[in-house]
Amino acid sequence: MNLKILFAALLMSAAANAQTADPVIMTVNGEPVLKSEFEYSYNKNNAEGVIDKKTVREYVDLFVNYKLKVAAALDAKYDTLQSYKDEFVMYRDQQVKPLLVTDEDMEAEARHIYDQTVTQIGPDGLIQTAHILIRADQQAPQSEWDAAKMRADSVYQALKAGADFAELAAKVSQDPGSARQGGLLPFVQHGQFVKEFEDAAFALQPGEMSSVVQSPFGYHIILMKERKMLEPFDFHHDAILRFIEQRNLREQIADQKVKQLVEQSNGTLTEAQLMEQKADELSANDSELKNLIREYHDGLLLYEISNRQVWEKASKDEAGLAQYFNRNKKKYAWDEPRYKGMAYHVKEQSQVKAVVNCVKKLSFDKWAEALRTTFNGDSVVRIRVEKGIFKKGDNALVDSIVFRKDTTVNHLKDYPIDGVYGKLLKKGPENYTDVRGLVVADYQEQLEKEWVAELRRKYPVEINDEVVRQCEAEDASSKSE
Repeated sequence: MNLKILFAALLMSAAANAQTADPVIMTVNGEPVLKSEFEYSYNKNNAEGVIDKKTVREYVDLFVNYKLKVAAALDAKYDTLQSYKDEFVMYRDQQVKPLLVTDEDMEAEARHIYDQTVTQIGPDGLIQTAHILIRADQQAPQSEWDAAKMRADSVYQALKAGADFAELAAKVSQDPGSARQGGLLPFVQHGQFVKEFEDAAFALQPGEMSSVVQSPFGYHIILMKERKMLEPFDFHHDAILRFIEQRNLREQIADQKVKQLVEQSNGTLTEAQLMEQKADELSANDSELKNLIREYHDGLLLYEISNRQVWEKASKDEAGLAQYFNRNKKKYAWDEPRYKGMAYHVKEQSQVKAVVNCVKKLSFDKWAEALRTTFNGDSVVRIRVEKGIFKKGDNALVDSIVFRKDTTVNHLKDYPIDGVYGKLLKKGPENYTDVRGLVVADYQEQLEKEWVAELRRKYPVEINDEVVRQCEAEDASSKSE
């Protein structure tokens, strides 16, 4: 057989296998979406703990909407915004950088930490001591220090006479942490104790006991337990690797690795170019990473365009919110009256009328600021106010005065005079501002539906039903296992 024909046949076979392994499940605006990307998103959004789980068929519809919004964002060139680029690169690099760190890099860092530790410890090695402390405060009068010294001398004489060090430490030492351990302290190197203690301790050999040693903390009697050099690297190997992970030093190692790779490129690559290159290389062999990076890419675009088209647009469109509310008033009707106003508490009777006069000509949303600047503007709190739209049970004072409920009103200390001001709304809110949060959410939902309908008219969508059925079968099989 002709070698060129054989080579072409092998390539075609490989391509066919690849297509079979990861077929196109849908095409949105001419862009193919592979089955693996859909499954990644479906599995992630239908994992354990997700309340509103979807079937594969339901999720296809949601995923199409998602991809349509991304297509619209790309058409609007939101991916060229510097703010978008910076955020995407930050998220991508957070995933890619740690993957650049090899086992060899970790071993080298562990060895480096070990060698540094050996150097810091120095030729005197590590010591473990036990001590008995008779405490004296640095600011204490000399008489207190003299008394502490006498007690320490007494303890020292008892030890010289044969008293057990650990038993005596547990009874009389005023270092509670070590006293519970018979005075035992952990292994240390030079520089971890105050100088006076350290000089005395490092002068001892195992089994030797110091005389009474004064430090800024009081008086010590020190017993040398053990001296040693640091164990070999292999002994500490696993502990050092755990230390690296616990302290997030892998991130620092990754940063150093990136700098080294940039330097090794001899000026042909910037850090940004290197990270893009490495992201592409790693994604080619890691479908999970590839899908995660794509998720960041598309998710940031989705957020940007959704914010502009729906979320922020709805929250700022006061005229649109008012129109939506007026068309859907029945939706916001109340099953019982509400009191739109305030419950207030003042110090003097004259302030009752002043509070009412302050707000009666203002719109409801201006009340809080007017009251604050008029009565509490100089940081002296002259009145207390609870403003809102109250239903029965929300506020005891409103319940008592407005709703005529038999309830107990707890008067505020220093504010003995109570009052309410506002109006009773029997059927529902006066305008959309009374239920603004609900109206904004509903208006956003309407804008979302209108936008998606527009996108479906604008961009072509093709669904591969055979692949969808394959996903359904695999999903059913996994759930039955």
